[in-house]
Amino acid sequence: MRTEPLRYTDVMKIIILGAGQVGTALAEHLATEHNDITIIDINGDRLRSLQERMDILTITGNGAHPNILRRGGAEDADMLIAVTCHDEINLVACQVAATLYQTPTKIARIRSLHYLAHEELFGAAAFPIDVLISPEQVITNYITRLIEYPNALQVLDFCDQKLQLISIKAKANGGPLIGQTVKSLSTHLIENDAEIAAIFRDGTPIIPTGNTVIKPDDEIFFLAEYPHTHEVMRLFNPMIPTNRRVFIAGGGNIGTRLATRLEKDFQVKIIDRNPIRIESLATHLVQSVVLQGDASDQTLLQSENIEETDVFCAVTSQDETNILSALLAKKLGAKKVMALISRPSYLDLITNSEIDLAISPQQVTIGSLLTHVRRGHIVNVHTLRGGTAEAIEIIVDGHKKNSKVIGHHIKAIPLPSEATIIAIMRGNQVIMGHHNPVIETQDRLIILLLDKRKIRQVERLFQQEVPIFG
Repeated sequence: MRTEPLRYTDVMKIIILGAGQVGTALAEHLATEHNDITIIDINGDRLRSLQERMDILTITGNGAHPNILRRGGAEDADMLIAVTCHDEINLVACQVAATLYQTPTKIARIRSLHYLAHEELFGAAAFPIDVLISPEQVITNYITRLIEYPNALQVLDFCDQKLQLISIKAKANGGPLIGQTVKSLSTHLIENDAEIAAIFRDGTPIIPTGNTVIKPDDEIFFLAEYPHTHEVMRLFNPMIPTNRRVFIAGGGNIGTRLATRLEKDFQVKIIDRNPIRIESLATHLVQSVVLQGDASDQTLLQSENIEETDVFCAVTSQDETNILSALLAKKLGAKKVMALISRPSYLDLITNSEIDLAISPQQVTIGSLLTHVRRGHIVNVHTLRGGTAEAIEIIVDGHKKNSKVIGHHIKAIPLPSEATIIAIMRGNQVIMGHHNPVIETQDRLIILLLDKRKIRQVERLFQQEVPIFG
């Protein structure tokens, strides 16, 4: 077991249990950052396929068994991430890693509400899990935000939801900022402030200057304080619809959580084919309309007035069902359709299709995991643009003598060219990056990194080492 603190030049040794969609996506993400990755799964064929594509070690076996963990290097591993599809394996693996190998950090994916309802199960006195990840809850929160912000492509929370980074498409003949420079944003926000962090134009990322002109079809990433984000959105696209009617296809964990979350504020219908699940939904939900049937049944959708639906969310466990039902709902008149799609190849296929938003559960979940994998005082990570970019919240610690950043203007910080400090949260005060403030200890910085391969350079800037400034 490692006893000295991890240095920024060290390679992190990480064991991932489960080579499913989340485990594979996480391994791919972390392997590109020069980590030492071992992935364990009972499916040898799946592991052989991974090893052909990535520079990782694979072990076939049950990750909860002590001998398998030992073969995976648990005795000197920095972190165990248990993301198999079985909660019980994840729980026991963390217990074994803690008891036998004293693994410093243990992360477990737990899906069952029967476990999650009892917080006392997780901690030093019970299952020694340092970080609990519930992908269904993370995805539910993500979709809820997209429904609350009708024109947004992505809505990400920072600083305990006080700040939001929002992606929106600039519409031709839209808001007053179309055809104007980035610096003109301040003339439209008299009492509030915002920062345009990045622009994606024809798929190419741009970190804008004040003189960058905003063009139709640009994808804009802007940061603003929570109460004012809708005001900023109208500057790029003033026609913001009001979502009232939501139709959910799929009554599994995500569909149930989503309906429960939304039914107080929206008119919700939820459909599933399974009669046992329908009975459970009807008992659990209070105001939602529960339907038994096939979400790709055209006659059924028409009888439920699908043309009056503001948002159709397909969140079944089958990608094909989600794609087909979303396309059908759009054809029949639903104003906006979303589909949960796990296979990356399917995501590529439906690009520029009638589906308004394709949501990758792996990419949504990975952000939650990366928050705990990153070095330093990084407290929040969100993945953007299919995982190629990241938005990071980091707390500045230390003092001038042992910090590369404290006491310096943000524009003087030698970040990679692909990174920019969007804003500072200092106590309850928000300071946008274009004001070029001086960084102080305990500031919370929001950083946009358009090439996540440069994450190590960013991390090193915030370590408490020998300053690079004179």
